[in-house]
Amino acid sequence: MTLAVLLSGQGGQHAGMFDLTADHPAAQTVFAEATPLLGADPRDLVRSGGPRLHENRTGQILVCAAGLAAWTIVAAARPARVVVAGYSIGDLAAWGCAGRFAPGTVLRLAAARAEAMDAAAAPGHGLAGIRGLPVARIDAMARARGCHLAIRNAQDSVVVGGERGALEALCAEALAAGAQRAVLLPVHTPSHTPLIAAATGRFRENLAEAPGLRPREGPRLLSGLDGAPVFDAAAGLEKLALQISRTIDWAACLEAAREDGADAVLELGPGHALATMARSALPDARVHAIEDFRSVAGVTDWLRGR
Repeated sequence: MTLAVLLSGQGGQHAGMFDLTADHPAAQTVFAEATPLLGADPRDLVRSGGPRLHENRTGQILVCAAGLAAWTIVAAARPARVVVAGYSIGDLAAWGCAGRFAPGTVLRLAAARAEAMDAAAAPGHGLAGIRGLPVARIDAMARARGCHLAIRNAQDSVVVGGERGALEALCAEALAAGAQRAVLLPVHTPSHTPLIAAATGRFRENLAEAPGLRPREGPRLLSGLDGAPVFDAAAGLEKLALQISRTIDWAACLEAAREDGADAVLELGPGHALATMARSALPDARVHAIEDFRSVAGVTDWLRGR
């Protein structure tokens, strides 16, 4: 089996996002590292709910914590061959799963990344998801309204960043043109667009100061920017900084996983968005999100083909 592990992005945080891993012994270090950054135990924080779960800094830390905690289950199962890739903030979590950063380093970088983005973002901006029109057409419509293509999910599915009023108008125009879906997302930062280019420079400095690891063996790491394998650490870190303010080609990441022979896919983190996209891009693969399972044993049995 070749397993593709996909690390979730923001947007899916919810009260039960740590239910599977909350008491898993191997995940306790992750929760301990996240607690001082959040000012509360992440398990208690999500159970209390509320708007804080979707604040940029809190959300990015929580998503990375969820991915890293779930990874401890995968790592213990020791699947034969693994490729990892992360969506947006999930790209940083993927570096932790690949053994390039320690969990505490990932979480501290997640906080620094969010702070850099918040400092660079002007108020009144955000993201919108549009599906059902060719990418080129959506891109042209977006540019006409001063918006930018943020993420390419598929040939007919994108995320667009810009001023919220312009995004609302763009969604209305897209629906009138035949789009299946066009909605504003619960994100208030125009991520992966040149509107927050200053954040890339600041995060580049954070990455340069972070202690990296050189694992002797481990999963094959794919860049969340373009799906290319990360062989050279310096080049990979540069892409990790650039993806804050450049268009992400997630469709290319899924294609790279397919070309690597992935016949099983597991999404780690809150929600099922990446698993849903993977089912379309890898129709012959067995696909699940970690939240499909009710127990750690269930995940382990699935990974071991039982």
